[in-house]
Amino acid sequence: MKRTVRKGPSLMNILFLLTPKSDCAYVREEDPIRQALERMSAAGFAAVPILAKDGTYRGTLTEGDLLWAIKKLYLMDMKEAESHGIMEIQRRKDNQAVSVTTPVEDLLTTAVDQNFVPVVDDRGTFIGIVTRKAIMQYCMDTYIFAKRAQPVHAG
Repeated sequence: MKRTVRKGPSLMNILFLLTPKSDCAYVREEDPIRQALERMSAAGFAAVPILAKDGTYRGTLTEGDLLWAIKKLYLMDMKEAESHGIMEIQRRKDNQAVSVTTPVEDLLTTAVDQNFVPVVDDRGTFIGIVTRKAIMQYCMDTYIFAKRAQPVHAG
């Protein structure tokens, strides 16, 4: 059986764009709302992945989700926020995760509507994220490299 070899961006592995789990801000599904607020505040991110105890990706928690939860649950003091878990929060939208073997073209399509794309291994375990910024930098670098490789025509 003959294999088709793709040329261009698909030859690049998405791992080159990956921010590993060890460098990511995230919350665990068992975390209380207070801890999620503190982690997101300290990291300075508007959205973070939610992970299960076994490391699988469970969803995305955003600042907006937290604000609506605080309003709905009347959590005006931090002590009260300790008694509610983040999985009680109704989330507007979870970022779609991709497999580590996802072609770059599919990664680009997924990233159009997300600030970051969670990446999971073949067991569904979260291994990191690809940020829209990393994708844009890759595209810009590829474009600039292609422009420099074009011959200059005297004219």
